[in-house]
Amino acid sequence: MDIIRKKVLCVEDNSVNMLLVSRIVEAEGHELIQASDGYAAQRILAETVPDIILLDINLPGISGLELAREFKADDRLAPVPLIATTAQVLVGDRERCLEAGCDDYLPKPLDIRKLREVLRSYLNNDG
Repeated sequence: MDIIRKKVLCVEDNSVNMLLVSRIVEAEGHELIQASDGYAAQRILAETVPDIILLDINLPGISGLELAREFKADDRLAPVPLIATTAQVLVGDRERCLEAGCDDYLPKPLDIRKLREVLRSYLNNDG
């Protein structure tokens, strides 16, 4: 049985985090699309609808929360699971991410097991 490769967009300005995500995504057999900031993410999303978006909340330029609201307001992108990744783990941060439209929340430093679980639960739920 062929596993359908899913497209994972990771919006992340930290190269170490991006490398970690790329290893997990590739180990899971999916394709990683990388965006190092919000503007790159907007360009990619103008042409591509990924299967899941991992969104760093602390980005240069446009904040991740602004992007989250923008993506969820777009009919093409609204159904795409949006996972916030952030080092801001203060009280209220998770709520702010969810309120902006994120479907889930992964604190940094990223926990490899958690990331894998999130990818599997959102990407393998269609059969």
